[in-house]
Amino acid sequence: MPAKPAQDFFSLDAGGQREALIIIKKLQCKILYSDKYYDDTFEYRHVILPKDLARLIPTSRLMSEMEWRQLGVQQSQGWVHYMIHKPEPHVLLFKRPRT
Repeated sequence: MPAKPAQDFFSLDAGGQREALIIIKKLQCKILYSDKYYDDTFEYRHVILPKDLARLIPTSRLMSEMEWRQLGVQQSQGWVHYMIHKPEPHVLLFKRPRT
C-alpha cells in the first residue's frame, strides 16, 4: 500500500493542527532569515525553514501573510510570499515594494 501523502498544516483536522502547533513552537527558533536584498522596485528576503517545519507548508500554492505567520515566520508587515522554489521547498521567498 502506498504511503499516505503528507498534509500541509492548513489541510489538517483540528487534532492534527494541535500536534503541528507543538512542532511549530519547538522549531520556530530555528527559522533562518536572510539579509534583505534589492532591485529598483522591490526588496527581497528568503526564509529557511527547518525540514520538519517545512513539511507543513503547502507545496502547490503561495501562502497568505496570515498563513506564513501561523507557521512561525516573523517579519514586519507587507512581505508577500511570491514564489515557490521547487528544488528547495523549505526556502520561502518574500518580496515587498521598496519604500
